[in-house]
Amino acid sequence: MRSAPLTPFALLFLAPALAVAEAPRIGAAEPKPRTPGTIRLATYNVENLFDDRDDPSLSGREEDKDDTKPADHQEAAAEALRKVNADIVALQEIESHDALIEFREKYAKDLGYTHVQSIDVGAERGIEQAVLSRFPIIHTEVWPTLSLNAKEPETIDGVPNENAGKPMISRRSPLCVTVEVPAETTGAKPYRVTLLIVHQKSGRQFGFWREAESATNIAIYKRLAGEGAAQNVAILGDFNATPEQKSVRAYLDAGLIDPLASHEPKDPAFITHASGREIDHIFLSPGLAKELVPNSPFVLGTPQLRPEEDWRTAPKPKGYASDHLPVVIDLKPVDQ
Repeated sequence: MRSAPLTPFALLFLAPALAVAEAPRIGAAEPKPRTPGTIRLATYNVENLFDDRDDPSLSGREEDKDDTKPADHQEAAAEALRKVNADIVALQEIESHDALIEFREKYAKDLGYTHVQSIDVGAERGIEQAVLSRFPIIHTEVWPTLSLNAKEPETIDGVPNENAGKPMISRRSPLCVTVEVPAETTGAKPYRVTLLIVHQKSGRQFGFWREAESATNIAIYKRLAGEGAAQNVAILGDFNATPEQKSVRAYLDAGLIDPLASHEPKDPAFITHASGREIDHIFLSPGLAKELVPNSPFVLGTPQLRPEEDWRTAPKPKGYASDHLPVVIDLKPVDQ
């Protein structure tokens, strides 16, 4: 017997079962499809990827014994990576190489990231930059005590600075890696791209510090871009500053190109942080920008607290991975 069609009244009772997942507050609900023959590059601050072992070198404010990233948050971060499906992922807020390997083996073993790099740079919180790659990493460099060629100011926001006049030293060195995509993948010659992965100082009052970091990073970039094997250069990561701020504009003034710059300011689809700010960026050297696949950039949305909720006390929503979102682009190698 054929069933009678459902009436609008009856459909009301089925509405909860038919409901779809709530759209993300910021970022895109779904990743953009991969363009065949491209390399997908992403940056993602995964927020405190600490393991469950106490680091005896950390104490006081930086004590890490209670900072283990919850298993469900790690699983959600891996799911975000699975959706993004990037070939190379720059990461921030990683405790250690061991912590990253454990994360990969437990939650992301199916993603093909056989090449991993994460180096302790002596940051006060015990966090560092890292990379997951499906292709070999052929060069790595860090600068743990790099001078920022500046001195601390007399005051910060009008308050006397107890460190006034002291030389400013990098506390969270960039991680530089060169990745080589094999010829069997490109279908031509091997292809190289160099990444300078950054995590610049947080805090509204520390714009002066971020500006010094940017100047130092740009000096490193100019050296890298001048080396024949590393002309394809990207500076990417968590800049803790929005596009209109001086520390970010400095990269554009240096000739780098922002592949996500064409959207309207504060467009929710391109916000990268739960605070409603766009602070995670990818900047490309002019040569690398020529390889950008048009319309490929996106920010993947993940569950976040509402703006009115207190991040210190409010329970995280189901599926929460990080207070940052992955930023993604596709590149089409053309310099074969």
